Amino acid sequence: MTDSFLHQGLRKKLVDGLRAKGIDNEAILSAIGKIPRHFFVDSSFAKQAYEDRPFSIGSGQTISQPFTVAFQTQLLNVKKFDKILEIGTGSGYQTAVLIELGATVYTIERQRELFIKCQKILTKINCFPYLFLGDGYEGKPMFAPFDKILVTAGAKSIPHKLLQQLTVGGKMVIPVGDSKVQEMLVIDKLSEENYKAAKFGKFSFVPMLQGIS
Repeated sequence: MTDSFLHQGLRKKLVDGLRAKGIDNEAILSAIGKIPRHFFVDSSFAKQAYEDRPFSIGSGQTISQPFTVAFQTQLLNVKKFDKILEIGTGSGYQTAVLIELGATVYTIERQRELFIKCQKILTKINCFPYLFLGDGYEGKPMFAPFDKILVTAGAKSIPHKLLQQLTVGGKMVIPVGDSKVQEMLVIDKLSEENYKAAKFGKFSFVPMLQGIS
């Protein structure tokens, strides 16, 4: 698969659309403008890869629409060299955005098929996160604490184990709610026992599940 001038032009159009929808972090827009999203979708969706909408990636999962990726990333306030834990690697597209922003990314995927597939794609575009097959609810305590945690699936409640793995002064972005609609939350860890949460609108994610499949 190649990254043609046509694809690059479509990415520019996508970036312009995201800017018009309120994404104003130029580093994030630049990252989305560089990353070949068509590499991360099934070949049958390749012609639509730069439309601002989600697509199925198999195993009952989706690649989030670019606006959602940009919105969550903007809420996370990523800084260069941030140590970030991502829950739900999925296609690997969000992972690639975080790496393009200069973060060190530890990412967990519970679906074995997706884990293998995204590993190949990320390697192809020279993105090298610490990639794990595992249960996102458990996090990665041996590598904690993390400056930021990003959850890309809808959780029924805030996983306490993830809060424990967040550094004091750190931030977690997570959609929380039922299986259909979730509230996007930004949680700031003020101390080992104190947190502050803010809401940033309704979204719809695939559910955050436990275990490995």
